[in-house]
Amino acid sequence: MISAGLFVAFGVYLFQSQDLMVGGAAGLALLGTYAVDMDFGLLFFLINLPFYTLAWTQISKRFTINTFISVTTVSILTEQIPAFVDISHVNPIFAAVFGGILIGVGMLMMFRHSSSLGGVGIMAFYLQQRFNIRAGTFQLAVDSTILLCALFFIAWHLVLISILAAFCLNMVISLNHRPERYFPAQEKQAKSRAETDTLEGSDKRVTA
Repeated sequence: MISAGLFVAFGVYLFQSQDLMVGGAAGLALLGTYAVDMDFGLLFFLINLPFYTLAWTQISKRFTINTFISVTTVSILTEQIPAFVDISHVNPIFAAVFGGILIGVGMLMMFRHSSSLGGVGIMAFYLQQRFNIRAGTFQLAVDSTILLCALFFIAWHLVLISILAAFCLNMVISLNHRPERYFPAQEKQAKSRAETDTLEGSDKRVTA
């Protein structure tokens, strides 16, 4: 989770260096920095607090604790990275693509170890586990709404580049976050049950 936090924090740092937006709770926190005089790390931590209730009651205590650790790690690292890294120049499109991929990979690592970035990530994890709604698809819809709101605070061309970043981030999640890849034994059992049901159905039709 610390490694995942580093991926996400550096991705956010790339976005901040070019005034780009990101989706999810991180995007809400970045929007908040334009509205109130508060650091991203603190806002990100505070925004996630209400979502812990959903995680605790509807998902699992382990998931909630792991998410709390991940969010705290990202909050701290995001504020500390500028002390170690100074970016004098970076192409905004490169920052969008690479930053989006970094955050997407970090979130995959969190999902893999029963954690998330909190906020929308908790909702995405819950909806995929409970209703089989793709986490990436849900996240993309929410991120699009956040990016539209960003038009009130940043230049439109930066919003367009941010959309590219959101696309890269969510494609990484949508194409790779599949629970059956983590638990191949469960996938084999599910296929076996499906084949058995098919055979039983065929036998019944033949008998009829």
